[in-house]
Amino acid sequence: METGLSLGSNVGDRLANLSEARRRIAALEAVSVVAASPVYETEPVGVKPEHRHLKFLNAILIVEAAGDVHDLADQLRRIEDDLGRRRTLDRYAPRPVDIDLVYWGAARIQSGGLVIPHPHWAERRFVVQPLADVRPDLVLPGCAETAAGVLAKLGDEAGVRLLTRNW
Repeated sequence: METGLSLGSNVGDRLANLSEARRRIAALEAVSVVAASPVYETEPVGVKPEHRHLKFLNAILIVEAAGDVHDLADQLRRIEDDLGRRRTLDRYAPRPVDIDLVYWGAARIQSGGLVIPHPHWAERRFVVQPLADVRPDLVLPGCAETAAGVLAKLGDEAGVRLLTRNW
């Protein structure tokens, strides 16, 4: 199943964190990376004032994944934890790596703590920009626009800056 994953990091060696997360995702059984967006440096969204100075690096990975989406979500959480993510009551606390399932093929899922497509993907340029880079014509379930169309409607945003195409 083609699956879109959003990766982010805002502490430590952010680019190394994303690269290691990508390596570990690619090493998962029944998962293969088919596309990777450029990496963008972005302003944090929803964080406490004391963390606003910690800019994120964000990217999208497109993978082919076999099996159950909940199993994949569990494996992604283990990767986050292994790379130093500490879960707290603050959902937007700084973290070495954050991996979100943006979409799972054409499925709409609301079970076991998963909501797919990600409920806020179309509001967040740090997700839409890299997604439009690798899947501009993709239309996610529940959305009438392509990723490129959603990006165009978001307009210019100074808080999203291309960092590198190679990672």
